[in-house]
Amino acid sequence: MGFRKLKNKMNVWRYLALGYFLVVFAGSILLVLPFAAKDGGTSYVDALFTSVSAACVTGLVPFDTNVHWNGFGQAVILILIQLGGLGFMTFVSILLLIVRRNIGQYERRAVLQTVGGSIESVKGLVKRIVIGTACFEFLGACLLSIRFVPDFGVGKGIWYAVFHAVSAFCNAGFDLMGGTACAGMGSLSYYWNDPLVVLTLCGLIIFGGLGFCVWGDVLDCRFRPKKFQFYTRVILTVNAILLVVGTLLFLGFEWGNPHCTGNFGDKLLAALFNATTARTAGFWTTDPTYLSDSGYLLMLVLMFIGGCSGSTAGGIKVGTFAVIVMGMLAAFGNKKDITIGKRRIDNKLLGQALAIFTAYLFLILTATTLICAIEPDVLIIDGVAAAGPDTVSRTLFEVVSALGTVGLSMGFTSTLTVWSKLILILLMYLGRVGVLTFAFALAKKRDASEIRRPIDTFFIG
Repeated sequence: MGFRKLKNKMNVWRYLALGYFLVVFAGSILLVLPFAAKDGGTSYVDALFTSVSAACVTGLVPFDTNVHWNGFGQAVILILIQLGGLGFMTFVSILLLIVRRNIGQYERRAVLQTVGGSIESVKGLVKRIVIGTACFEFLGACLLSIRFVPDFGVGKGIWYAVFHAVSAFCNAGFDLMGGTACAGMGSLSYYWNDPLVVLTLCGLIIFGGLGFCVWGDVLDCRFRPKKFQFYTRVILTVNAILLVVGTLLFLGFEWGNPHCTGNFGDKLLAALFNATTARTAGFWTTDPTYLSDSGYLLMLVLMFIGGCSGSTAGGIKVGTFAVIVMGMLAAFGNKKDITIGKRRIDNKLLGQALAIFTAYLFLILTATTLICAIEPDVLIIDGVAAAGPDTVSRTLFEVVSALGTVGLSMGFTSTLTVWSKLILILLMYLGRVGVLTFAFALAKKRDASEIRRPIDTFFIG
C-alpha cells in the first residue's frame, strides 16, 4: 500500500526531477571510486559536483578533467553528459521500445516535457532524437579528428574528438586539454584561431542548443522557411539575432583587448565563439577573466538567456526571452494582445515567462549573496588577491554560469568551500531540470475552484 500511495502522489514533473537526481547520484558513486581518478582519491563533494555538472551539462569543475580523472572517470563523465543532453526520460522511452512495450500516455507526456514536440508520435520523436544526435556527434568527431589525430596520435586523437563532439553538442563544456601540449592558457585556447576546430564546435553548440523539435521541423519542411511552424520561425530568427548581434558586440568590445590579438579574421572568429559558447556551452578560446567590463556584462546576459526549450542548453530559454520582450512592447504600446508577426501569444505564457525570469533573478542574487558571505573576505585567484567588487563580479559570473548550465568560469571554483560548492550544485540541478518543472514537482494537486476573489486597485511602475 505504501508503494501504491507513493506512486499516486508522483506526477510527470516529479518523475523528471527524480530521474535526474538518480542519474546524478549514480554518477557520484562511480566517480568517488578510487580507480576513477589518477591519484586514487576524490572527496564525495567533488565527485558529486562533477557528476551534477556533467549530468546537468554545465561544465563547471572542481579540478581539471584530464589531469584528475583517468580513462574510467572520463568515460563516466561522458556517459553522464550524454544522458543529461538527451534527457533521462528519452532513455526510458528507448528502453520501453527495446522491450517492445507500447508507450502509454503518461510516458509520452514525460518525454514531451523533456524534449518538446507533439503528442502524436513519441516513437518517431525518440528515434529522430537518437539518430539525429548520433549523426551530429559523429560528423563533429570526424571533423575534429582531422586536427586532433595529428596533434595527439590516433587513439588519443579519436577519443578527444569524440569526447569534445559529445560535450559540444550537449552544451556541456567539459574538455580534455589540461595537462597536454595543446593546453594553451586553458580550455580550447590553443585552437583560438583554428577555423576547423572553432567552426565545428560552434556548429555543434548551435544545433544542440536549438532543440530537437526545431531541427526536426526544418528537416520535415525540407529547409523551406515558408513551411516552418510558427515556433520554429521565431526561434530561428531570435537565435540568429542573438548570434549576430552578440558576435558584433564582442568584436567591438574586445577589439583593443591586449589578450585578443591577431588579424580581423582571428578576432571575428574569437568573437563568434564567445557569442556561441555563452549560450550555455562552456568552452572558451579567450579567457573570460580577461574580458572587458562591457564584454563581461554581455557574457552574463547571453548566459542568462541560454538556448531553446527542449534542447541541451540551459538558461531562461530563447522562447521565454522572446515572450517577455514582446509582452513588454505590447504593454508599452497599451495593446491587449501579445503578437509576434501575424500570430497572437496566449497571455498566460507571459505570466509563466515572467515567473521564470523572476525566479532566476532571485536565485542568482540569493546565491551570490550567500557565497560572498560564506567565502573569506579575500579570494586568492591565480596567486592574486581579489576582494570587494571584483570578488562579487567573479562570484556573480560563477552563479549565472551554474544556473544557466553554461560552465564558463572565472577560475576559482576549485577554491570554494564545501557549502559554496553545494550551492552551485543546487543551481546546476535547478538549471537543468528547470525552475518551472521543479516548482510543479513540489506543488500539490489542487482542485480548480470556480470561486474567484474580487479585483481591487493596485499601482505599479
